[in-house]
Amino acid sequence: MNITGTLREKLLGFQKNEITEHHIYSKLAQKVKSPENRRILEDIADDELRHYRKWQEYTRHDVEPDRLRIWKYYLISRIFGFTFGLKLLEKDEEDAQDSYGNLRETIPEADAIEKNESEHEMALLGLLDEERLRYTGSMVLGLNDALMEMTGALAGLTLALRDTKMIALAGSITGIAAALSMGASEYLATKTEKTVKNPVRASLYTIGAYLITIVVLITPYLILKNYYLCLVCALSGAALIIAVFTYYISVAKDTAFNRHFLEMTGVTFAVAAVSFLIGYAVRAFLGVNV
Repeated sequence: MNITGTLREKLLGFQKNEITEHHIYSKLAQKVKSPENRRILEDIADDELRHYRKWQEYTRHDVEPDRLRIWKYYLISRIFGFTFGLKLLEKDEEDAQDSYGNLRETIPEADAIEKNESEHEMALLGLLDEERLRYTGSMVLGLNDALMEMTGALAGLTLALRDTKMIALAGSITGIAAALSMGASEYLATKTEKTVKNPVRASLYTIGAYLITIVVLITPYLILKNYYLCLVCALSGAALIIAVFTYYISVAKDTAFNRHFLEMTGVTFAVAAVSFLIGYAVRAFLGVNV
């Protein structure tokens, strides 16, 4: 087949993408503990290599993988979990699959490769048996409770106390006590349920998520002097936590980002607003002037 300059460049791009993903899957397969998950990753890596060689038959040219992209997804997968990293990689593959479809009339194998790429995503759905995803419910519990309680408490304390150091002190004590309480509740709840989750780990995930939220929300009060500015920074931090965690879940579990983000942010800010007004009312009623 006569490969034109434009088509050849496109096929070379496909080659680079395939050989890069071959190395990504192969590298991650070496680190996955589950034999079944490792087998699936190795099979997908072999498929990617076959696709590379098929495009090579047309280009008659070897292509080096994108080393930066390999390390990017490897590190993402090691830090945030292989399920998240691979789901993110699959989202990138969707664009390539659309491009394969445009080559059906020119290259017959393009249709078969596109179908094979779609099967990758279905295979990856079976990789969701990962510890950090099994304990997502515990993390959600810790985050939700911390965001609701701490934003509300800080909003009320900001107007009631009007002193950043006192607000930070009161907020920290309240938050740490609440984190331990939530962890204990999650431990007891998990222990009574018929689940594969370990009660101690579930408790630690809940406490960890709670404490991370506390640190983010309290930090402005330890650095800045203006308590209203501290409250704005704390609420911005809460929105950032919600955005990051919602994005993580939306990628790893294929859920809608916008709806969950807006819902959780709206409830959190509503609680903060009500608590702010309660702080004002209590301060006026008790005649407290700090």
